[in-house]
Amino acid sequence: MSTVDVARKDFLDVRRAKIVWFVGAFYTLFMVLLVYFGQNGRPDPTILNALWNLTAVGAMFIPLIALVTAYLAIAGERESGGIKYLLSIPNSRRDVVLGKFATRTAIVSVSIVVAFLVGGALTLVWYPSPEMDTFGIMAALTVLYALTYVAVAIAISAATASRSRAMGGSIAFFFITSVLNVFGPLQLAIDYVLNDLAGLEVSMNQIAFVQSLVSPTAAYVNSTGLAFPEGFNTIPPDLPWYLQGEVMVIVMLAWLVVPLALGIWQFERADLS
Repeated sequence: MSTVDVARKDFLDVRRAKIVWFVGAFYTLFMVLLVYFGQNGRPDPTILNALWNLTAVGAMFIPLIALVTAYLAIAGERESGGIKYLLSIPNSRRDVVLGKFATRTAIVSVSIVVAFLVGGALTLVWYPSPEMDTFGIMAALTVLYALTYVAVAIAISAATASRSRAMGGSIAFFFITSVLNVFGPLQLAIDYVLNDLAGLEVSMNQIAFVQSLVSPTAAYVNSTGLAFPEGFNTIPPDLPWYLQGEVMVIVMLAWLVVPLALGIWQFERADLS
């Protein structure tokens, strides 16, 4: 058995989890509502406003899709004893982590792509200028954003031995990196630590970069400059290089790779007896 075999078996298990498909369907509903109300009753509607609002919704909702899909991937197997069967076939512990990641990645990606396909089809019908290039870029960025949280959830699941700990770790990570980021306290905390406590003279742009390093949500929001025109809505027209969308994509890729590597390292050291 290999990573592919683990993924195949895991897919058969996870596809029966109704909560996963329910959350994905809920995101699709948000997409439909935003696309509909973005054009309803307006003489010259633009899909850009609907996609901008979807970014705000996605910043909070996408992590939930990813975390709900992945947080029990390994911790649930460890608590139930199923992990011993997986490792006796035999599989390496790396195979288990990567196989689980592949499965949850596929499930989450399909949920988001379906939502964007539905939204794109409605946009072609309802909007005079559908802006399909922006739609495609936002879909790609949103999938990448979701996969950062899948990687984190898999890492947490690999590092914990029980469902309750995996759930607690995932909730804490979501609250700190998403909720506090969206509503502002995370930025205030970084400003306080760097400028007030450390006595540094750090600009708001530099604080925003640090915020992106500690929060995939901040990196995702900052990456949307790749999809929208320069200066659109609250996007500043002259961002420093380290806040450009391309850099934010690299940051999100790091959020995908590093937690997964740490999860494999921790799982290989874990006592499963």
